[in-house]
Amino acid sequence: MDGSLNMIGYGLAAIGPGVGIGLIFAAYINGVARQPEAQSRLQTIAILGFALAEALAIIGIALAFVL
Repeated sequence: MDGSLNMIGYGLAAIGPGVGIGLIFAAYINGVARQPEAQSRLQTIAILGFALAEALAIIGIALAFVL
């Protein structure tokens, strides 16, 4: 039963990074729509934010399997 509870906990914890990634790219699209000339700078920041948010999800699944 412990393994099932860990996976349920991870499923609930994965909502945070999912929402975060959505907000990151929503802000990126909004920024590019307002200032198209800043696309390359905003793209770099968006990809970095995506990587950090996704790292939280990867750490969460690692902890779900370990604990």
